[in-house]
Amino acid sequence: MAGEKPNIYGGQAVIEGVMFAGKTVHVTAVRHKHEGIKFYEVPRKQRKWVQLIGKIPFVRGLLAIILASASGAKHLNFSAEVYADGEIEDGEKPSEPQKPEKKSWSETLTLIFGVSVVGVLSFLFGKFVFTLVPAIVEDFLFGDLFQNQIGHNLIEGGIKIILLVGYILLIAQTPLIKRLFQYHGAEHKVISAYEAGKELTIENVQKFSTLHYRCGSSFMVLTVLIGVFVYSLVQYDDLWDRVLQRLYLLPVVIGLSFEVLRWTNQLRDTPILRYLGYPGLWLQLLTTKQPTDDQVEVAIASFNRMLEADAKAEKQS
Repeated sequence: MAGEKPNIYGGQAVIEGVMFAGKTVHVTAVRHKHEGIKFYEVPRKQRKWVQLIGKIPFVRGLLAIILASASGAKHLNFSAEVYADGEIEDGEKPSEPQKPEKKSWSETLTLIFGVSVVGVLSFLFGKFVFTLVPAIVEDFLFGDLFQNQIGHNLIEGGIKIILLVGYILLIAQTPLIKRLFQYHGAEHKVISAYEAGKELTIENVQKFSTLHYRCGSSFMVLTVLIGVFVYSLVQYDDLWDRVLQRLYLLPVVIGLSFEVLRWTNQLRDTPILRYLGYPGLWLQLLTTKQPTDDQVEVAIASFNRMLEADAKAEKQS
């Protein structure tokens, strides 16, 4: 790959595995407790209208979130099924049909909700919650403090950061979510190794950082920071006007944040300007953890399977 600019790939941590999105296919690799690594492939449908919108700045960000959410749901369901199947077998499945143990399914559900922090499966729902609740809380606590709406917007942004960090710290206390964050780190390491032109071996991949500029965690931070700026451009009369304003401006905030994320990724090797992406990297210190060699092995398997599927599709086209 020397002398060639590597393709841009993205991924998502799932339950006991990693999903990578290629040009022609989305591939998930999940480690089953008894049957080794299992794969799940979903071809990407090439729609002309999607390709057209994908070239329009500010609009493509919202489209990317919607498509990623729809695709991510399939892969998350697959990983949940593999995980639950392994838990049942590990506990010696009884001869009579019974419901899975509550512990296995509760842990699985906990993982599903945790994925929304490092991926985009529940991003839109999460944005509604993290957009409306801080506005209501800020108005209740500081509504009469001063007249400057910019000051209120800054406090609202601070409340959003506190809620986001608090939520991550809370779910990170469970062992299974910690493993999810390790797979998130493995995903970043594999992408970084590939972009650096290194052979994807466990030893090579483990040398790279768990942090990456082009990450959903960075995107979350950017929506908060850019939201403060966007909301300050429009005046509101009361709380309900403020809430409605946050809702109809949400697509604008998402579109701008997506473009800024792309921009900071392009500037990550530029002195001084590279610091623009640091707020997102700081949040990733919470949402990524150092993976084990076994977890990196799963991430590499997923990425290589994705590359093979893309290469095969190109030969057939």
